[in-house]
Amino acid sequence: MQSSAVPHPRRAGMWRLRTRTLMLPPRPLLMGVINVTPDSFSDGGKFLGPQAATDRGLELAAAGADLLDVGGESTRPYSQEVEVEEELRRVAPVIAGLAEQTQTPLSIDTSKPDVAKECLDAGAEVINDVTALADSRMLQLAVESAAGVCIMHMQGTPRTMQDNPQYQDVVEDVFHFLRLRRDALVAAGVLRQRIALDPGIGFGKTHQHNLTLLSACRRFHELECPLLLGPSRKGFIGKVLNDQQADRTAGSIGVCLALAQRGVQILRIHDVAPVRQALLLFEAAGGITPPDD
Repeated sequence: MQSSAVPHPRRAGMWRLRTRTLMLPPRPLLMGVINVTPDSFSDGGKFLGPQAATDRGLELAAAGADLLDVGGESTRPYSQEVEVEEELRRVAPVIAGLAEQTQTPLSIDTSKPDVAKECLDAGAEVINDVTALADSRMLQLAVESAAGVCIMHMQGTPRTMQDNPQYQDVVEDVFHFLRLRRDALVAAGVLRQRIALDPGIGFGKTHQHNLTLLSACRRFHELECPLLLGPSRKGFIGKVLNDQQADRTAGSIGVCLALAQRGVQILRIHDVAPVRQALLLFEAAGGITPPDD
């Protein structure tokens, strides 16, 4: 299988955002999740109001988050699309409030160009788009704003993605998609150093697809962009534990340690404090080795 052909490819060491550059050390950076939604799979409704969401962001920053990712539309399986005005009502005050109160870089999790633009104007540094900038207006915004971008693989849409997802070879198929999208962004004028790649754990994948991608994610370093993965509290953890009602914090930590060992540069997570503590100890005990340059 090709996914093991290059066991230690060169790993991207920096990510250029809109106004700054993040250096990517051997230990992964942590992107704290702020869901300003009533229906996200893990914490929908907990931080729905602007003040509660802003306070949550400040809490995650204080706990050691290196980035904060604000989203106003759930992308859980079978979720419904939110109108632009409603999504802006949810996220714009949070981005603005956080930009005033913390230096932690902010990311807007959206596939809508109008939402992304207003949030970039309010202080966001990153566009995190689950549709991989499929909208030509979003691609143009990425070029004009010089924002950092994260492009993700998803088979289908949130409403359809878990309806019998199939691949010839999930690693190679996702790799091919991300390479094509990276090249399309670069051709349009986005600097490669501004692009992070996300294989899309849980987005149009079966349980086994998820585990295969996690195991083989070192393969994606060949694309020479930072890898950003979001395994936090995902359903595959409950399946491995054989208990979908289990608290998934410890399971999320276990996956994050495995991804750190494979050189993943950014982890998108809900539980910043325990994951950061685990990674610090894992690194101190020799579990994270410097990348091969």
